[in-house]
Amino acid sequence: MTDNIFATSVFFRLAIGGNDLGAFHTCSGMGAEVEIETYAEGGNNGFTHNLPGRVTWSNITLTRPVTADTAKIGRWLDETLKRVEPKDGEIVALKPDLTRIISWQVFGIVPVRWQGPSFDPSSSQAAVETLEIAHEGLRPS
Repeated sequence: MTDNIFATSVFFRLAIGGNDLGAFHTCSGMGAEVEIETYAEGGNNGFTHNLPGRVTWSNITLTRPVTADTAKIGRWLDETLKRVEPKDGEIVALKPDLTRIISWQVFGIVPVRWQGPSFDPSSSQAAVETLEIAHEGLRPS
């Protein structure tokens, strides 16, 4: 019998430019879209060639409850906004026991949006922060 290879609960650790920004509970938006250029070859009426063009990478959004790591995001944003310089990073998917499932190298990261928590004493929901980043590409590492 084999071990269950699917994680029931996953955490995502984010590091950018050597800065560990902590663990996040959700990670969405990892994807790419390739523009396709069609080419109709003379004398070939059965099909057109589909040639790959530019690649557009979608923004990645990570969310988590507010923790002590929230200060790390604030410091990274402050540093980045003073001098915007795309930096490479890594997103690592971890099991609850913190063993690595898979990781992705993410190239040319810049911040797009940070949404801080809304504090509502009448709500029992955890205060959540969201970080959205743009990048120039990614690949499994």
